[in-house]
Amino acid sequence: MLEKILSKIEDILHLAGCLSLVAVAALINADILLRLFANRPVQIQFELTELYLMPALATLSLSRVFRDGGHLALEFTPEHMRGVFGALVSRLRLLLPAAFFAAVTVKSGMFAYHAIAHGDVEYGVIDWPLGWAYAAIPLGCGVLVLRLLHDALQRRAPAAT
Repeated sequence: MLEKILSKIEDILHLAGCLSLVAVAALINADILLRLFANRPVQIQFELTELYLMPALATLSLSRVFRDGGHLALEFTPEHMRGVFGALVSRLRLLLPAAFFAAVTVKSGMFAYHAIAHGDVEYGVIDWPLGWAYAAIPLGCGVLVLRLLHDALQRRAPAAT
């Protein structure tokens, strides 16, 4: 049941990340075309892309991409090793990144909370509330931590062949 819930959350966040990418492309192209043909830029394009869309597209899909095996990895040990040592290495390969991303989640979450609590604003064409811009990072990284912990606790040692 936990796998179903986690997968559904990952799918929703992945969709949001993909939609962020589509929005970036649409805004940049609209800005280019309006500058070219109407001599008017899309005023909010740069700030919206920089503050909200780029962090969302960079972090919201992390867990889903990991689940699907689409991530990049630097392999320094064989993926499947036999015995107790192999099971330990297999779990460490998930728990060490989980610890790293947990630290990123906590620190970025504190940063986002501080910005929300203090009403931090980026002044520009419109005033952008920064806390909500920062919230995508702890959300995406936090779900990745859950996926890494889930997989570390669910994985069985590979069968001896």
